[in-house]
Amino acid sequence: MKTNLVAEFKNTAEGLEAESILQACVHCGFCTATCPTYQELNDERDGPRGRIYLIKELLEGAEVTSKTRDHLDRCLTCRACETTCPSGVQYGRLVDIGRGVIEEKLERPRNERLLRLALRKILPYSSRFGPLLALGQLFKPVLPEALKAKVPPRRKASPWPTANHPRVMMGLAGCAQSSAAPTTNASTARVLNKLGITLVEAPKAGCCGAVSYHLSAHEEGLNFMRNNIDAWWPAIEAGAEAIVMTASGCGAMVQDYGHLLRDDPVYAQKAKRVSELMKDISEVLLAEDLGKLDLQASTDKIAFHCPCTLQHAMQKNGLVEQVLTKVGFNLAKTKDKHLCCGSAGTYSIMQPKMSQKLLKNKLEALTLDQPDRIVTANIGCQLHLESKAHVPVQHWVELLDR
Repeated sequence: MKTNLVAEFKNTAEGLEAESILQACVHCGFCTATCPTYQELNDERDGPRGRIYLIKELLEGAEVTSKTRDHLDRCLTCRACETTCPSGVQYGRLVDIGRGVIEEKLERPRNERLLRLALRKILPYSSRFGPLLALGQLFKPVLPEALKAKVPPRRKASPWPTANHPRVMMGLAGCAQSSAAPTTNASTARVLNKLGITLVEAPKAGCCGAVSYHLSAHEEGLNFMRNNIDAWWPAIEAGAEAIVMTASGCGAMVQDYGHLLRDDPVYAQKAKRVSELMKDISEVLLAEDLGKLDLQASTDKIAFHCPCTLQHAMQKNGLVEQVLTKVGFNLAKTKDKHLCCGSAGTYSIMQPKMSQKLLKNKLEALTLDQPDRIVTANIGCQLHLESKAHVPVQHWVELLDR
């Protein structure tokens, strides 16, 4: 694709990156076949190819309009298009850049600004999100039906193992997961303990930065990343083998720390090292002797939903299924595995109509074989699926903690 960026963007780091991405696109349209919003709306501007053109026009000096913003807002950033693209177009990075340009040049309506600000000031902070969640759970019986469905059941934190092993890996408590599903990392710690590995959470680590960064508050997101690097660095210097992710949404963000902080003179090398050490829990387990878990055979039929962040952003499709099959679980048949469930971080809050359509489609695809339960690998997907599912929904690693 030919480009002619205006001087404002021509020689900036983001402008040069965007230009390189744009020039890789050959207009083939393969991406439209796997784009959830294009399939629902059949509008070129609501598919990757159309959005790429819109971003190109922005960077070439076209007027920034609310219509362009709407089309970019409707993108889930699921990155299924990247998996499909034969030219390797890094669409996820491009859409972040395009959204950032729009956010700087076009003020949003007041209600949208307030909602986005509230999401940025509550979700990334477990000390704020946790009490509000507990309040919602307390008053859940009297909440309106639409809001009631969004409040997950209360889950009690379970104990971590007390043994210390020579092998140590770091974990990330995160923001939403630590409040809404505190059992996930505890289960992971117990599973790794059986394999002779100690999982440790750095107390000063927090949100991975995805909430702010994907809401176009880029510098705020980068500061969350720097905070996590500082929190993990002593353990890294002490020889921690890996930074284990149990939420693939966080994993997709942490794997990009090295790229996003590449020009930071203080953090560039540390960020690169953190990204190199990041591993999804499925990767860790596949490298170990799973026989040590000594699991009893299960008759449950399990439907696995692979989050977009795991299969498209991290390119780890099929790993969880390998682990579950190795330890004897019966996997249910599903369809349309490449399509997003509609959670997509804060998307389910900001684009509820489209999100609910995709949720309905995904639950139909996951339950066609009548599974006993649904499991997934990301807290956002877990809570979203759980809101309408008629079978239990949980993190897949909890199946191994029996």
